[in-house]
Amino acid sequence: MAAAEPGRGSPVPGRCAYFVERKKRFCKMIPASGRRFCGEHGQQEEENDRKRIPCPLDPKHTVYEDQLQKHLKKCNSREKPKPVYFVQDINAGLKDVAEIPEKQVPISSLSKEELENLIIKLKKASNGLELCLKERILSHQALQEALNDPKNGESAFKHLKQQNVENVQFLLVERATTRFKVDGKHKRRDSIFERLQVDIQHLCLKKVPVLEKKKLPVVGIGKHLCGAATDLALRCLVESYTACCDGENEQPAPKRSRTDMTEVASNNSADNEGNKEESKPVAGIVIALCCHHKCDWTHYVGREFFKSVGLGPVEFHYFQRMSSWATCGLQETTTKAYTSEESEDQTNDTEEHEQTFSKTESGSDTLQGILTVEERKEIGCLCKRLIDHGRIEYLQQRGYKAVLQYYIESAVSLENVLLTAVPSPSLIPEPTHV
Repeated sequence: MAAAEPGRGSPVPGRCAYFVERKKRFCKMIPASGRRFCGEHGQQEEENDRKRIPCPLDPKHTVYEDQLQKHLKKCNSREKPKPVYFVQDINAGLKDVAEIPEKQVPISSLSKEELENLIIKLKKASNGLELCLKERILSHQALQEALNDPKNGESAFKHLKQQNVENVQFLLVERATTRFKVDGKHKRRDSIFERLQVDIQHLCLKKVPVLEKKKLPVVGIGKHLCGAATDLALRCLVESYTACCDGENEQPAPKRSRTDMTEVASNNSADNEGNKEESKPVAGIVIALCCHHKCDWTHYVGREFFKSVGLGPVEFHYFQRMSSWATCGLQETTTKAYTSEESEDQTNDTEEHEQTFSKTESGSDTLQGILTVEERKEIGCLCKRLIDHGRIEYLQQRGYKAVLQYYIESAVSLENVLLTAVPSPSLIPEPTHV
């Protein structure tokens, strides 16, 4: 980047005279009265002898050196006080470092025999699982007007067809600081439309003020919760919402067996009716599943299921990677392959969650002569369903009725499987009578 030079034209009157090389245009910021450059590019001004330095909190922007301390107190990148519902790693899952898998070799480095053994294990573990999911594609009259509007492009239609919104109150949970102008339109007296900026890994749902105060019934909805985010969300809904979160170092509620869950209603604070109210489970869970290649054994809720069928972190690692074959078996790109360390980084996905792997990781060269495209696709689907079944068992062990189903045509989205769950009658406290 450089200051204005001959041959580049002139900046817009009243705008910064700094030419941004990357964008091939002048900066559009408005400088202070009597100056040619904006505050960000003020170091370019010859008469300005004040030095600008990168902000130590975020080097993407600069600040006058003599105003550094003042800037640090108000910089948007400064560490802010944690909200009351922030509980470090409450939904993180595995805490036994000894069980966390070591870095595994890529699929392309496996021998033919090793790969075949993995596939044998996969098919054995999948034997008896419900693999033919029912298709239940719903619509809602609230969407028809938008669907019939020719101004909406194909991309908008794809998203609209995957949504079924009724007149409900919204509590949005996001890691990013994104805010939209449309938010203001939803803030009416008769509705709640609030954003919580927190990683769901650290969210104690029971401590969210509006839920704590109004005791509202909760339905968890996710579209799309990439890989490990689904597992974090399930713990958040199933454990942190019903757990007692009064201390500083809260731990998720311990896992209960199905037998234990049948006694919850009678044993849960029998002499304290007020506690019964607070222990109500979430009323429902609806999550559109995606990006199984970004799952993580550390956070995965189905570890007990994997162990019960003779599998562990090593097999999970390879099945997680092989799951991508279900949606990109033919895709060959030079995109950098995802690694297990990136499994929690949900910000790198494209809007449609397209999964792209290098030739090496997709196995198009390595597996030539071993597996056909259709076989890879079938194996990828098996990996997805096996991982998802672990989530189903996790919910069932905690007293929920959970199912998988197709909620949209594969022509609209290849990630078209929906996980739904509702609490079993035995999990719901009986109403009190006065």
